[in-house]
Amino acid sequence: MKSHVKRSIKFSLTIAVITFVLAAIFSIISSSILSGVIWIIGLLLVFMIVFVGVVFDMLGIASTAADEAPFHAMAAEKVTGAKEAVIIIRNADRFASFCNDVIGDISGIVSGTASAIVVLQMANLLGHGEGSTVQITISVLLTSVVAAITVGGKALGKFFAINASTSIIFFAGKVISVIENKLKIRILPKN
Repeated sequence: MKSHVKRSIKFSLTIAVITFVLAAIFSIISSSILSGVIWIIGLLLVFMIVFVGVVFDMLGIASTAADEAPFHAMAAEKVTGAKEAVIIIRNADRFASFCNDVIGDISGIVSGTASAIVVLQMANLLGHGEGSTVQITISVLLTSVVAAITVGGKALGKFFAINASTSIIFFAGKVISVIENKLKIRILPKN
């Protein structure tokens, strides 16, 4: 039992450090990109960030809902992505934690920050400064739209994750296989 606790603590600390680093990187990149573009491009970037969060949330749920049995025969026949799909399912707790908690939550935080930048750009464009009624109205509207799209998208993603988990994890396995074999970037554990 102690080895499981140590492994869990080690994974938790590792994922916390990875989250810190990725959040800083994504925040810096999104802020620097958004400060140099017009508000409509910024708005599209906000929606792209939300989309990334929704997709990764769906991947995390699918990994916990999928059954590895269909992938064993494919893996025996050396079907691209099948071996990776088995590894994803066997490590569903870690895969889901990374997808849902790390990428999903970072996307939520970064989309909030990016939305604030877009709101300021829109208010300045309309000739209203920070704290004006126009700026507050735009902020409430954009925040509400982003929240609705995020929550609605994640709800829809959960439906697909549960009902099409095999297809989703097989696709994820194929993508990971290409990244690992062609780009030589290790994503999944070896065993």
